Amino acid sequence: MAQHNPAAPIDADALDAALLPFGRSRTLPAAAYTGHEIFEWELRHLFAGTWTCLGRADEVDEGQSQRALTVGGIGVLLTFDEGTARAFANVCRHRGHELLPEGGAADRIAVVCPYHGWAYRLDGSLSTATAMREVTDFDPAEHGLVELPAMVWEGWLFVNATGEAPPFADHLGDLDGLLRPYRPAELRLRAAHDYRVAANWKVIVENYEECYHCPQIHPELCRVSPPNSGNNWDLPGAWVGGSMDLREHAETMSADGRGAGVFIDGAPQRTVRYIALFPNLLVSAHPDYVMTHRLWPVAPGVTEIECRWYFPEEITDPAYAVDFWDLTNRQDWAACESVQRGLGSPHFRPGPLAPNEDAVYRWTTLVARAYAGGRLDPAR
Repeated sequence: MAQHNPAAPIDADALDAALLPFGRSRTLPAAAYTGHEIFEWELRHLFAGTWTCLGRADEVDEGQSQRALTVGGIGVLLTFDEGTARAFANVCRHRGHELLPEGGAADRIAVVCPYHGWAYRLDGSLSTATAMREVTDFDPAEHGLVELPAMVWEGWLFVNATGEAPPFADHLGDLDGLLRPYRPAELRLRAAHDYRVAANWKVIVENYEECYHCPQIHPELCRVSPPNSGNNWDLPGAWVGGSMDLREHAETMSADGRGAGVFIDGAPQRTVRYIALFPNLLVSAHPDYVMTHRLWPVAPGVTEIECRWYFPEEITDPAYAVDFWDLTNRQDWAACESVQRGLGSPHFRPGPLAPNEDAVYRWTTLVARAYAGGRLDPAR
């Protein structure tokens, strides 16, 4: 059932300017990127309150049966049992003690509360409640863990920590058909880089969704992909994205446009697709590999980013893609950090968007509508 959540603590007039038709609109106000109060609102309503990506399911479990983390300030306990991932509130049904500390993990067949020893099966049902046999009318079936919506899509694990988000199918919209040809769940992790960027998470997404900046800061990228190529999509779902073409001499995104000569069977060969799935998963789908950025906001001006590269089974040396994108990433991070510093200036004013920034417009209006309505609405 839809909840009536409070609107974001941000100036309504500034949101009106961001929601004007494309060509007349302005970017979001500085407070959206710098304000602590709105940052806390976002964690609760745009992260905990929607479908946040926790990473690839087979990487999140790390061979453990239980793992605890925090999503938007809400403790989540993940369990993994014979390939099935489930999510629960990290709260014992007795007195509320955390079942595992944040970041903790365990590999056992029961979830045991360290406070009074209540134990739960991996499906969340209560198996043992010490001393409660003497309590009249105590029914273990009524005291299982609170289950939270969880979904594995194309290998990635998503959780809705409040339980209030629309169905995942609505969140995804028409995205599934665009990424299905790459079969990302079948690809293998071959490289991982982690970054800590001094910029707001939305600055990073907005930078990702336009190549207006590419001629100025990405000469290497422009040599293999024309910055004004491709098209953006306007389709249902809580995501934005578009494609870019490869130059005639290039077969993939690398320093010289060459790869390992192994392509993803059925994937488009002359284009790269760039997708931002709200709130925190960026997917770059190439003819021969898929790269992801998973964003984890730490503070209004700090974001941790996990970058991962996935390839067909037979590829063992991913350096041609990793080196290229590590350079490109660092160029982007420097630009995003400069934008963040500018947003903190008392002289910043929301600016207009260029004609080739329509994907940025779709992203900022998605955010602005969520601010105004108190929750993300994936409908377009």
